[in-house]
Amino acid sequence: MSTQGSGHGESGAAAGPAIGDVHELMVYAYAMEAEAAERYAEFADAMETHNNLEVAALFRKLSRIEHIHAEQIVEQMNWSAPPPPPAGGFRWLGLESPESGDHSDLHYLMQPFHALTIARQNEERAQVFYAAVARHASDPKVRASAAEMEEEEAEHVRLIDQWIERTPAPDPHWARDDDPPVLGD
Repeated sequence: MSTQGSGHGESGAAAGPAIGDVHELMVYAYAMEAEAAERYAEFADAMETHNNLEVAALFRKLSRIEHIHAEQIVEQMNWSAPPPPPAGGFRWLGLESPESGDHSDLHYLMQPFHALTIARQNEERAQVFYAAVARHASDPKVRASAAEMEEEEAEHVRLIDQWIERTPAPDPHWARDDDPPVLGD
């Protein structure tokens, strides 16, 4: 997918894409959810490769949740199939969709706490994205819809915070491996 921007680390001060109508907003929303589902599945695969099955299972669960969100958008919009990208591609605040986690955040010994932290950051970026759209949209319907979606993402952040509270914090030495993998293993 075509994207523009300077990465996930942006503060959200950018104006965001000029979204012309609610249909286009929902195309963006669908893409965010679908790309998050795909990225979490990739993360699960990576964790399985390293035999980190607990974190792999958590990433699979997050992938399913995002996939359900994408399906709900298709249903809500009465689309018969997922929508194509907007003309000219997506214009995110960063290099890719706000809810797509960064591969560099993975560590083969990461624990569920770390996976949830990644998910929380993704939801926060989505919230910032929708806030920027709401602030800069000229169409009042787009502003209202984006503000509603911003609040939905804020609720997702709150839910993940609750999940994090129930998840044991990692030991300070969680990344220590007395028998690290070797290329020939």
